[in-house]
Amino acid sequence: MANRDRKGGQRAVFLDRDGTLIEEVNFLSKVEDLKFFPFTDSSVKRLKAAGFLVIVVTNQSGVARGLFEEAAVGAIHDSIQDKLTDKIDAFFHCPHLPDAGCGCRKPGTGMIEAACEAFDIDLGRSWMVGDKELDVLTGVNAGLGTILVRTGYGSAHATSMSRRPDHFAEDLSDAVDIILGG
Repeated sequence: MANRDRKGGQRAVFLDRDGTLIEEVNFLSKVEDLKFFPFTDSSVKRLKAAGFLVIVVTNQSGVARGLFEEAAVGAIHDSIQDKLTDKIDAFFHCPHLPDAGCGCRKPGTGMIEAACEAFDIDLGRSWMVGDKELDVLTGVNAGLGTILVRTGYGSAHATSMSRRPDHFAEDLSDAVDIILGG
């Protein structure tokens, strides 16, 4: 990745969406099914106050499976923005099937690369937070610090991972504590 060693760029926290930022709902396709964790808003607010970009990177294969349209993904992201005090800086999603071979699907780094094209990001001072091993692998592949949260699928993945994260956290709020150093 072109700016992996760039110094002076912005620090960013890349967040998985389902199970990390919001509650896991299998193939979330309707705004009315969107559920926030009680700590979501305050966690984003704390990261933003500390000067981090907050960027969501999410696999959404339900689009390729024909379960919902990309417009539904956009409506959910708009609703997330509407409900947060401090806004997410960007949302990136991969609509492809797991076996499509695309570079944007996590654990590939295509969404991270797209974010780096949109923002001046110092990857060496940035983080990936998610609830699955593939989130950890995405972070490792991009040169990010990695945190696995135990919300969503995190508790199940924590015991069977071939690649361990830099840190485990109970939830996003705990992950923010780790990122902010206390």
